[in-house]
Amino acid sequence: MTSHSEDAAGAQRPAPAPAVSIRSALPADVSAVDQLVQPYAERRILLPKEMVGYYEAVQEFLVADAGPAGEPRVVGCGALHVMWNDLAEIRTLAVAPSVRGTGVGRLLVEGLLDRARRLGLSRVFCLTFEVDFFVRQGFREIEGTPVRPEVYAQLLRSHDDGVAEFLDLARVKPNTLGNSRMLIELNGGGAAV
Repeated sequence: MTSHSEDAAGAQRPAPAPAVSIRSALPADVSAVDQLVQPYAERRILLPKEMVGYYEAVQEFLVADAGPAGEPRVVGCGALHVMWNDLAEIRTLAVAPSVRGTGVGRLLVEGLLDRARRLGLSRVFCLTFEVDFFVRQGFREIEGTPVRPEVYAQLLRSHDDGVAEFLDLARVKPNTLGNSRMLIELNGGGAAV
């Protein structure tokens, strides 16, 4: 039987996930991150990555760890990829099916936004099918690419598929069909683009 609680409006909500800590990912977590992402990649919700890509970007990731001390059990992950002096993207946000709806995704987003603030960033972008989830986190849907033309020109030089998606380039259109472009403006962030 699933435990539930009531929110302020009296609606039934799943109980929070027990004892989940959000921490920086370690190279030892990469296999778990890959296993979390695979089902989403197979359904074309997330971009598939090679293992080497996760190792190269491990410093961008936070993980939700539900294991006891010394016995990690990764049940969620998300990355913050810096794109410019004031802008980053939340990418590869995934949670295990067993913890969906328990607040683990929210905790990961909060951790990634805190990391963005500490880096002095003022805006965070995401490309997602989960519009309602991100609206609840403070994001809003946007049209176009919210950077000046000279920044756009610099970003065109990136080989990163996520940056190409941000720029809405034709070569990645199959990856982005049906996704919504979303942005949040952070208080206390860095310089504007």
